[in-house]
Amino acid sequence: MTEQVVVADPPPTRRGFSMRRMKDVQNLGLVAVLVLLAIAGTVTKPDQFLSTDNLILVLTLASIVGVITVGMTFVIIGGGIDLSVGAVVALSTVWATTKATQSYGIGGIIFCALAVGVGCGLVSGLLIAYGKLVAFIATIAMLASARGLAIQLSQGKTQVVNFQNQGLVDLGYKKSYILGIPPLVIIFVIVAILGWIVLNRTTFGRRTFAIGGNPEAARLAGINVKQHTLLLYVLSGLCCGIASVMLVILTSSGTSANGNLYELDAIAAVIIGGTLLSGGRGSLVGSVLGVLVFTLISVLFTLNNLPTAVQQIAKGAIIVVAVLVQRRASNERTSS
Repeated sequence: MTEQVVVADPPPTRRGFSMRRMKDVQNLGLVAVLVLLAIAGTVTKPDQFLSTDNLILVLTLASIVGVITVGMTFVIIGGGIDLSVGAVVALSTVWATTKATQSYGIGGIIFCALAVGVGCGLVSGLLIAYGKLVAFIATIAMLASARGLAIQLSQGKTQVVNFQNQGLVDLGYKKSYILGIPPLVIIFVIVAILGWIVLNRTTFGRRTFAIGGNPEAARLAGINVKQHTLLLYVLSGLCCGIASVMLVILTSSGTSANGNLYELDAIAAVIIGGTLLSGGRGSLVGSVLGVLVFTLISVLFTLNNLPTAVQQIAKGAIIVVAVLVQRRASNERTSS
């Protein structure tokens, strides 16, 4: 009679523990920054900053960039980057608000915006995954092309949503709020939750981390790296399409000027949220907190009548500091 030996599951690795602790520390640090920014707003402009309308404005502004940031988080964790998101949003809003598209009603507007976003992501993904173009070059080309096409379609004019599709625009008014929460914020929360589930609880998410960490090892492990990379950029394009619908709801129009510097805000939020620019490690929770940090900074600068140029300088400085901190932490882990 043979004796049955029960082998216990191995304990989590020390690396796993350290990475989890690092994510927790980073997220707590971002929460602390949010608290400090809230205190600054309360001290400098208490009446305006603490008003319900201002808090709703902060959440609404964060929602549009936040949806884009969800897609950007996947792309950067997968070892890529997408510099075209702002231009894709502009093109989506313009194409979705043309007279021809609006003649199909609200469904036509939404479908067109999503289709344009996915189509742009598909083109970028094909160029990068199968055309073997560097992500930086491919997405810069998409940025220029999408922005140029948006200008060509709109003739440089603002296209307003007509009265027949007013129901879509009504989602941006208080009468459409659900329990006092704007629909745009609810959309962002849903997208963020779904993104977190996909990234942390599915095979797609695990493959994203694997490809970003070591694409050759991922290929040898049986992962179709090219196909997965293509899907990452399609996902980013889909998020741009969703954000463009939200922007049309908020502004009731489409213009080639939409989405200006959205790529900067999204990438900055991802970086300060703890995602490595080199890929392979990141946190969607951190990215969401990063979006809130940058939105609060923008609102504080606006309330205190500080120039936009100073705001951009501050954002750039924060990005540099975040990258330097990441590099130092990476060097410390390597040396240990």
